[in-house]
Amino acid sequence: MTVQTQTLQAAALQADTPILEMRGISQIFPGVKALDGVNIALYPGKVTALIGENGAGKSTLVKILTGIYRPNEGEILIDGKPTAFTNAQDAIDAGVTAIHQETVLFDELTVGENIFLGHPPKTRFGLIDWRLINERSRTLMQALESDIDPTTKLKDFSIAQRHLVAIARALSVEARIVIMDEPTAALSRKEIDDLFRIVEGLKRQGKAILFISHKFDELYEIADNYAVFRDGRMVGSGDLKSTPQDEIVRLMVGRDVHDVFPKTPAVIGAPVLSVQGYSHDTEFRDISFDLKKGEILGVYGLIGAGRSELCQSLFGITRPVSGTLSLEGKPIIVNSPADAIAAGIVYVPEERGRHGLALEMPIYQNMSLPSLIRTSVSGFLKAANELKLARKYAERLDLRAAALSVPVGTLSGGNQQKVVIGKWLATAPKVIILDEPTKGIDIGSKAAVHGFISELAGEGLSIIMISSELPEILGMSDRVMVMREGLAAGIYEREGLSAETLVRAATGNA
Repeated sequence: MTVQTQTLQAAALQADTPILEMRGISQIFPGVKALDGVNIALYPGKVTALIGENGAGKSTLVKILTGIYRPNEGEILIDGKPTAFTNAQDAIDAGVTAIHQETVLFDELTVGENIFLGHPPKTRFGLIDWRLINERSRTLMQALESDIDPTTKLKDFSIAQRHLVAIARALSVEARIVIMDEPTAALSRKEIDDLFRIVEGLKRQGKAILFISHKFDELYEIADNYAVFRDGRMVGSGDLKSTPQDEIVRLMVGRDVHDVFPKTPAVIGAPVLSVQGYSHDTEFRDISFDLKKGEILGVYGLIGAGRSELCQSLFGITRPVSGTLSLEGKPIIVNSPADAIAAGIVYVPEERGRHGLALEMPIYQNMSLPSLIRTSVSGFLKAANELKLARKYAERLDLRAAALSVPVGTLSGGNQQKVVIGKWLATAPKVIILDEPTKGIDIGSKAAVHGFISELAGEGLSIIMISSELPEILGMSDRVMVMREGLAAGIYEREGLSAETLVRAATGNA
């Protein structure tokens, strides 16, 4: 046996031995089991595609791998040896690095300063070695087939060039495991091809790569293996090239969503809100649809598709550059949330704690915030009126609280969501926009919120519901508008609609 043959066999054997393994990993947050007994292995010279719906547990896994979270159960092994990451530096020291979709870089620093920020080489006197920073940065950029000058400020470069800097920064710490989280989201096709050439180079260097993307065409182009997550569990893994795309989609969805989210039938009436040619200069363009009386219009799409941005514009948080709105056949102009509320359009935000509630204020004051004119007498707030209004909607929503005077921040996530919905219902709206209405709340509270949404639709309220959860979208919607890259990719009737159809439309794989 020749030396060359022995070397090739040793390399093949090494490729079959994972650099990193996660065994039985569970991560529990209050009311939510984000990961449940996950097993995954990453191999040298291989790209493993991590696939799953929004909320499937992918981000939690990445945060464990990068030392941000410590798992409640399970173990991490590197080269077969148990390893514990107590912080992000531990992960870096172990050779794990991540390139995120929105890696934090600093425009006013040079390329070299960005690459070595936090871990600059130093002289024997303990001072920062600027010569070595620029020298090593130039070597890293050349390895990525780039001639970017490390002494140039970052603000002078394109998005694609910034990605190269982020990759160089990740590789500056002698990484063996590279996590790429939606790295192509803001890249053109040519820039994606350039990135994939870099990935192939990293494979040849023996790096183990975890690649997260919703774009199936890219995954089949670059990945060797796959792992599919659903509801915090790893439900399938194997060789990607030999696995049909339909099988991957079925693994992602995994259940008959109509049984999990039953919907009360509602009588659908005439159009209430008409949106025509709505466009924003950066977030979405040429969106047109009608929302009917008593209808729940689901809005589905991947992160960055423009769903929330569209609905925030309908509520007046941002202004469109073109397009028209009509409510019950009459043109309206919405330049601010006050305009929207006056017209009868209200918005329940995704981040209720940051944008929907004043957490230190009592429940009754949160409930009455949009209705201060109604609860005031001669320009002065009357607490008795605020309490009366709050009590009405607390009873209607079955709000669980010791008293309406307790701070809303002491409530569970589900009850906080009821307060947000209640405060807007008190304004007697014609259209309510619900942005991820059951995000971060437990199963029991989800069922209660779903039941109430159906009840509102049955009473004739028109509802736009944004959700990243396919079961919620399919179980609650009368029609579904899918958004992709700022465009309306299609509007689908409920009857006969499948999760596979929505995933294909959202990923551009129809």
